[in-house]
Amino acid sequence: MIEICDQSVQNVGNNDHNEKDNTKEKDNANEKNSANKKDDANENCDTGETQKQRAEKLIQYFMILVLLAAAVLLPAYGADHRAEKTQGDAEISDTADAADGVNTNRIVIDPGHGGFDSGMVGASGASEKELNLIYAKKLSALLEAEGYEAVLTRETEDGLYDEDASSKKAQDMERRVARIAEENPILTVSIHQNSYPDDSSVKGPQVFYYEQSAEGEKLAAAIQECLNTELAIERPRVQKGNTTYYILKRSVSTTVIVECGFLTNPEEEALLQEEAYQDRVAQAICDGILAYLRG
Repeated sequence: MIEICDQSVQNVGNNDHNEKDNTKEKDNANEKNSANKKDDANENCDTGETQKQRAEKLIQYFMILVLLAAAVLLPAYGADHRAEKTQGDAEISDTADAADGVNTNRIVIDPGHGGFDSGMVGASGASEKELNLIYAKKLSALLEAEGYEAVLTRETEDGLYDEDASSKKAQDMERRVARIAEENPILTVSIHQNSYPDDSSVKGPQVFYYEQSAEGEKLAAAIQECLNTELAIERPRVQKGNTTYYILKRSVSTTVIVECGFLTNPEEEALLQEEAYQDRVAQAICDGILAYLRG
């Protein structure tokens, strides 16, 4: 029995050993399979990461190309766009001028008074209406020489009224304003001679503008500056705003009144009748107009 038992034990031991060997072999096989699977998994993982990296690099290269293209094309587009905008703005501006109907090359000169209305008469008998027309014609010639079209509201000693008009003065003023509206000039200059009976020492040219007109003030300032400088006025005057003068209130264009001097001042009355001085005054007014238009 003991031998049998030992044999059985031996067989069992052998069987256990064989089982252990088999188990070991299986474990080794399983470990090998597991290792192979891990390697395969690692290889697959490495392959996936490599593909992802390649995709990211391609995206980066693409973005670089896009940025380079933008750097080259955008400045050219911007220049073209600015050129188109500038051209468009110019076309809009031209259209606006055309729509307004303003004749940018036309200037109206209005010699004040005329006909029965002689205006101021100096101590020596100088007539304002005659002097106004003289100065207006001289100014017209100077502006024409500069390439502008000068239009006079009157070219003779006559006024702008009908002889049978119930109010000649009112009709005369209305027709002056209507003529200015008809011509629609870039600006209007009304020529006059001043007076101040209370004090004969008062003298010097002065320019008036409609108080609510910014452009009128600019034009008046430019002309006043030239008058004061070119005529070497001892006591220079300044341009003055006004809200009551009919031609300033009613004119559609930028309008000023130029008072060339005071006929109530004997010395200045004499000067205003001298042709050389008349030429200087007309030139100063012209220079002021040009300074305004070119400013």
